[in-house]
Amino acid sequence: MGWVSMSMRPAGDGEVPGETVRVARAAFPKGSLAIRLRDELGVLFTDEQFADLFPSRGRPAWSPGRLALVLVLQFVEGLTDRQAAEAVRARIDFKYALGLELDDPGFDFSVLSEFRDRLAGADGGRGVLDGVLVAARAKGLLKTAGRARTDSTHVLSAARELNWLEMVAETLRAALNALSRTAPDWLAGVSEPDWFQHYATRIDDTRFPASRAKRAEVAERIGRDGMRLLAAVFAPDAPDGLRDLDEVEVLRQMWVQHFHLVEGEVRRRDPKDRPPGAMRLVTPYDTDARGSVKRDTMWDGYKVHFTETCEPDAPNLITNVTTTLATVQDRSMAETIHTQLAARDCLPVEHWVDAGYPTAPALVSARRDHGIALHGPIQADNSAQASADSGFTQDAFTIDWDSQQATCPGGQTSTTWSERLSQRGQPVLRVVFSVSDCRPCTMRQACINTPNTKRPRELRLRHHDEYHALQRARTEQQTEAWKERYKVRAGVEGTMSQAVQRCGLRRSRYRGLSKTGLQHQLTGAAINLARIDAHLTHTPRARTRTSHFAALRPADQGTVSGAK
Repeated sequence: MGWVSMSMRPAGDGEVPGETVRVARAAFPKGSLAIRLRDELGVLFTDEQFADLFPSRGRPAWSPGRLALVLVLQFVEGLTDRQAAEAVRARIDFKYALGLELDDPGFDFSVLSEFRDRLAGADGGRGVLDGVLVAARAKGLLKTAGRARTDSTHVLSAARELNWLEMVAETLRAALNALSRTAPDWLAGVSEPDWFQHYATRIDDTRFPASRAKRAEVAERIGRDGMRLLAAVFAPDAPDGLRDLDEVEVLRQMWVQHFHLVEGEVRRRDPKDRPPGAMRLVTPYDTDARGSVKRDTMWDGYKVHFTETCEPDAPNLITNVTTTLATVQDRSMAETIHTQLAARDCLPVEHWVDAGYPTAPALVSARRDHGIALHGPIQADNSAQASADSGFTQDAFTIDWDSQQATCPGGQTSTTWSERLSQRGQPVLRVVFSVSDCRPCTMRQACINTPNTKRPRELRLRHHDEYHALQRARTEQQTEAWKERYKVRAGVEGTMSQAVQRCGLRRSRYRGLSKTGLQHQLTGAAINLARIDAHLTHTPRARTRTSHFAALRPADQGTVSGAK
């Protein structure tokens, strides 16, 4: 997106004009969120924080520090850009929070979109969230040395979800429209006559045939048309610059992922012949979005991780927000989150997460690198012996780390100790016993747990620190004390609900990972302001809702099976 050349001019000393103060006090004798936050936290953002986003010359821009506050207040109240710009012009409490004169005309609503583009391009959303955290810390409202909790949730792409036929057809149509703008005469010469019939209008206006055979024919026709267009674009006599168009590159990637030539004919790729989900495009209109599945939920888009404090005597404030592609697993995020918390000086002593996050490497690195005790349900031993609930699991073996040997319950020692990689690419130790020791062993059936096999017992162990970290965690998590303490993690689900209901977290407002990440940083900042205001007004935290019928459940009866 092109920007008008605008320079930044500092907005002044940050004092609220006297007349604005007088009128605001008269109009809001009990205050309002915007007024209370200005009184308590002062100026959250200065123009100097955003100086690197603007050139030194050009038309003066509206104060970026004030624009940052407008963006956060916009998310607090769920306003559109037009409504937010109107609030700056017309609302006294907004003028008070921004330190504006009563007759200040504000700005055109399009300024907010341009400013978001600048922030997204420079990862400026982190600075906005940091501004709120710095102010909260200065007032003693942010306590980070105790406990924190993290959870993730799915976020739908701003682009409409498309079925497969719609996706490839819309990709081709988008490329044709882009080429029409860039080289209309050339495209008119290479287009097939029926292209205008099939791709001149939106694909959702098209009624595809119901039968599978007919739909396959349509798919092959779309595949042939796309191949012809790509061949023309990449031909030596094609105009310069066509292959550099974003829409053409998306068309090329989409066709590589879904079509190939079989004996000179265009055919759809077999599902096993397509790239993994982390690489596969799902729409031509949001090329960062990816398709993913978590239990019964399927979605195209992204995933967001919120980390918040959870202390009883202070507001629960969001200290970190991380947005990823939908295909990034929670198990890979613990170290990233801890590194980001360390950069903000917000590391907790205890970090409570759900079962998706803790791994052996994460437990070790959290303690070693950051001094954090990472708590979350550890994946159970998935060996055949553990799954069958019979036989000797790894716990039945004695490991001599110095001698690099394992001793089985029958007293035999291993003969092989070597480095390997697990199926997930993690370094493990492969420990193998001798065939001559295993075959005649009287405990063979309980140990091997696999009939009709001549192979000896084999162990896959984590390295020393990871192995013992897993053992300690699994032992601790069996205690009633740990289970009681783990209940603190459930509160973060309320944060997700608040973000969804108040700030529209479930669907991205914008297209692309960087802008979606900015939306989530602003969401975190907005929730923090709402919670600080609730703390200032002594508003009690909402209790978990219980239906009238659920309240009748006897005290000794558990929750319904499968309920969370």
